[in-house]
Amino acid sequence: MITGHLLSAADLSKDEALNLLSTAKELAAITDGPNKKLPTLRGKTVVNLFFEDSTRTRISFETAAKRLSADVINFSAKGSSVSKGESLKDTAQTLQAMGADAVVIRHGSSGAAKRLADTQWIQAAIINAGDGTHEHPTQALLDAFTIKQHLRNDKSDLTGIRVLIVGDILHSRVALSNIFCLQKLGAEVRVCGPVTLIPKYIESLGVKVELDLHKILEWCDVANVLRIQLERQQIKYFPSLREYSLYYGINKKLLDSLNKEIVVMHPGPINRGVELSSDAADSSHSIILDQVENGVAVRMAVLYLLAGAKG
Repeated sequence: MITGHLLSAADLSKDEALNLLSTAKELAAITDGPNKKLPTLRGKTVVNLFFEDSTRTRISFETAAKRLSADVINFSAKGSSVSKGESLKDTAQTLQAMGADAVVIRHGSSGAAKRLADTQWIQAAIINAGDGTHEHPTQALLDAFTIKQHLRNDKSDLTGIRVLIVGDILHSRVALSNIFCLQKLGAEVRVCGPVTLIPKYIESLGVKVELDLHKILEWCDVANVLRIQLERQQIKYFPSLREYSLYYGINKKLLDSLNKEIVVMHPGPINRGVELSSDAADSSHSIILDQVENGVAVRMAVLYLLAGAKG
C-alpha cells in the first residue's frame, strides 16, 4: 500500500505499482455498474491545483474524486491571486486552512510537487499531475493499466512486453514516468525520435535508442506516441513539422505494412497529422480512448490509497 504522497513513478516499488493497478481494476469493476458513486472519501476534500492548462488530467481527477464522494475544489492559476503574485507557499497555506486532504498539483516547474510535499505548508497528500518536463506518474500508471488490460490481463505484471516511446522524449514528463513504471513492471522500453529530441542521459536508464521508426515498430508490441511540445521548445529541434511527420509520424498505412499487429497509445492531446494521423488514431490499433477511460479508475485508486489514509 502506498502512503504519503505520489510524486514520481521512480518512488514506487513494483509491489506498490501492482497494488495500485489491482485496486484500479476493482474500482473500475464496481463503477461499471449502475451505481458509479462510492462513499469511500465522503467528508474528504480534494483540491485540483493547476498552474498549467489541462483538460484530460484535471477532468479525470475531478471525476475520480467525485465518484469516491469527496468534496472537490478546482483551482486554476488563471483568474486567481497567483496572477497577482501570490506564492506557492501562500496558496498552500490557504488550502491547509480550508482543510484539504489531498492536493493534485500540475505546475510548469520541475520539482514543484516535491517542494510542496517537503515543506510544512500543508499536511495533505500531494499527487503530482505533471511538473515541468520532469514526471507525470498517474499517466504512467494508467498507461501500464491499459497495456496490461489489452496484452497481459492474465498476468500480474508486464514481463515480456516491448514498449516503444516515440516522439519528443526530451520535453516529455510522460516519457520519464513511463520508463520508470514500465521497467519496474517487467516491460522492455525503447525510444525513437529525432536525435535532437532524445536526452543524452536516456541510455543510463537502461533504455535503447533507435532512430529508424519502421525498424523499431517491427520490434515493439506497443507504440506510445508523444506530442511534439512546441510550447516548451525555445529553439528549433527539427526543420519543420512536415519533415517530422515524414520520418516519425505514424499513419495507418505504416501500421498495416508491419509484419505484426501492434497497439498505439497517446497521452493526448494529439497533434493530428503530425505525430499521429487521424486514420491511425481512430483505427483498430488505437487504444487511446481506453487510456482516457482507465485514467479515472487509476486516479480513483491513487486518491483512495492516499486521501483515504489521511486521518
